[in-house]
Amino acid sequence: METLRHLDRRTLALGGLVLVTVLFLAVNVFSNMTFRSWQLDLTEEKLFTLSDGTRSVLASIDEPIDVRLYYTKLLGERSPVHATYFARVRELLERYGDLSGGKVRLELRNPEPFSDTEDRAVAFGLQGIPVNAAGDLGYFGLAATNSTDDEAVIPYFSPEREAFLEYDLTRLIYSLAHPKMKMVGLISSLPIDEGRAGPFAPGRRWAVMDQIRELFAVRSLAGDIKAIPDSVDILMLVHPKGLTEKALYAIDQFVLGGGRALVFVDPNAESEGMRGRGFGAPGASDFNRILEAWGVRLVKDKVAGDLDTARRVNVNQRGRVDVVDYVLWLSLAPGNFDTGDVVTADVNRLNVATPGILEKVDGRGTEVSALLSLGPRSMRIDANKIRVGADAVALFRDFRPGGEELMLAARLTGPAKSAFPDGPPAAEKATGSEAQEAGAAEAAAETDADAAGTAEHLSASKTPVNVIVVADSDMLRDDQWVTSRDFFGQRLLVPSADNANFVVNALENLSGSGALIGLRGRGESARPFALVETIRQEAERRYRAKEQELREKLSAVQGKLDRLVGRQGAKGEVILSADDKATIDSFRRETVSIRRELRGVQRALRKDIDRLDAWLKFLNIAAIPLLLVAVTLVVAVIRRVRRPARAAAA
Repeated sequence: METLRHLDRRTLALGGLVLVTVLFLAVNVFSNMTFRSWQLDLTEEKLFTLSDGTRSVLASIDEPIDVRLYYTKLLGERSPVHATYFARVRELLERYGDLSGGKVRLELRNPEPFSDTEDRAVAFGLQGIPVNAAGDLGYFGLAATNSTDDEAVIPYFSPEREAFLEYDLTRLIYSLAHPKMKMVGLISSLPIDEGRAGPFAPGRRWAVMDQIRELFAVRSLAGDIKAIPDSVDILMLVHPKGLTEKALYAIDQFVLGGGRALVFVDPNAESEGMRGRGFGAPGASDFNRILEAWGVRLVKDKVAGDLDTARRVNVNQRGRVDVVDYVLWLSLAPGNFDTGDVVTADVNRLNVATPGILEKVDGRGTEVSALLSLGPRSMRIDANKIRVGADAVALFRDFRPGGEELMLAARLTGPAKSAFPDGPPAAEKATGSEAQEAGAAEAAAETDADAAGTAEHLSASKTPVNVIVVADSDMLRDDQWVTSRDFFGQRLLVPSADNANFVVNALENLSGSGALIGLRGRGESARPFALVETIRQEAERRYRAKEQELREKLSAVQGKLDRLVGRQGAKGEVILSADDKATIDSFRRETVSIRRELRGVQRALRKDIDRLDAWLKFLNIAAIPLLLVAVTLVVAVIRRVRRPARAAAA
């Protein structure tokens, strides 16, 4: 203390500054080491919080998984976006290591040009991108292996898929932690897994099947199959149509015997109309016989339209591009889901196209729970009106809400009875080459022990059935939920909706495990201003109706005018009386008046929205400050009134 007294203030200040600096650095180092795993996610959608599905997958790992993250530093120096993304990937993988108890082991690799590390990255199948004029390649990908040398690779971390980072990483870890996949038996009348050539199926299977195959084994089954193979864990039916009696019976017995099924039926399968070289008429699924035995039916020749979830699309209106709410293409949000069901609990958005309507069949014994539904601003629309081509503007203009909720997807549980109460169907007759082919197929089936099936007829389910039915097959089509891009020969998928996640969740749930239910993309969900949307739709519907009325009137007047002007003599002179000329002038004035009124209707389209916008701006900009000023004045007045009273009391 005596020594400190002899020091001048400048020395003491300098020493204090040094001590504060050292203390600051020490606290930062200590907090960085101690609280490194602590995170606070303040985003409303919890975009940086690991889902329960990820935690479950990491907790279930029982063997080491080596994760090699390849990242070329030169790539980060040339692209700050990649550098920031690399930091997030690394931090997330380090978090995976902590949650897995060290079972996920991260290794960082820098594949410089012409190095052994680059050769190893190429051997794993990682995709390099040019980073300089010399043509050197930079890598940003991942290769992981388990103890049995199974491999899983992410060739390239595209910043476009950053919102789906957790989805991609957790799915990769899961595939290595559970190398034995469940078997999905697929029966489809659409080329969903065939890679059939055509303008809408260019030689490759649909992207949803790529997502399914990353987590499940898939076995395609024919529409005339006589027994579901014993190796099949879940049956997936997509637009079942034209199935034989034997095939229907096999499906019926599979479900009654304890098998699970995911069924996509459709009253207007647009995908079917897109097959081949031309455009055919979309068809309806033919599966109600089985569905009704399970307690639900697909409403015949009806599709569901909705104002609240309608997607905005571009349409060609008399040579000009217009934007309209297409009430048959819907973007479903959590308000349309049963969020209490694990299949839809973590889904943010689903896109469907001309979906059907499911109705419960009473007296079947099964419990029907709606997974997807529409609100009272929905409507039943005749499917026959749209099979040859839908007029989006007319559908919107003529839309009349039905005031009832419509069920688009359902889970069926509980006891069920067979759709074949009299036993197996009789053998179908075949002649000529068909009989010969059927005999060969039957002989092959007999030698296939995996397709033995059961000889016992089940008139009722052994255990409660578990079936999910979705009244739309077009939701599986690529253009409904994903954008596919070619990235240096690699197919890069950028989802715009959670359709594939919904399918994977349903299959995983039906397979008997819930580990992947929370495995989803963390894409930003659209959050429309519901009040503004409602006002806009009502204003636009009034506009469309008035527009149609005025255009019909304009067309009629124009037709009369053309007929009068077209009355010409042989030499081309117009043969018109004075009354005709006066009528023409009147028609022309009326035409101008109608056009002026039509423009007025167009301007009125945004009047209500602009008024609401002005009020919102006032509330956000002026109302709160004015309220604070008013509160301040009131407080000041109260204090001034109380001050003399206190003085008098003193």
